[in-house]
Amino acid sequence: MGILSWIVFGLLAGLIAKLLMPGRDPGGFFVTILIGIAGALVGGFIARALGMGDISGFNLGSFLIAVAGAVILLIGYRMIKSRG
Repeated sequence: MGILSWIVFGLLAGLIAKLLMPGRDPGGFFVTILIGIAGALVGGFIARALGMGDISGFNLGSFLIAVAGAVILLIGYRMIKSRG
């Protein structure tokens, strides 16, 4: 259930990341959701590599990992797009 959990959490994390970081994103709403999915995957891999756990089911810790990954990728995406 790991990858499926990351994808579901990613959808939610993308929405939460957008709420935490309001503003106009290049690419719009759907790109933000895709960044949320990728952020949840990246957050899960980083957390597992650092020994902090991973997304193992629908719980608060897993959700926070997914949101953190989504926020990190959204910040990076905004920085890259603002340069171009």
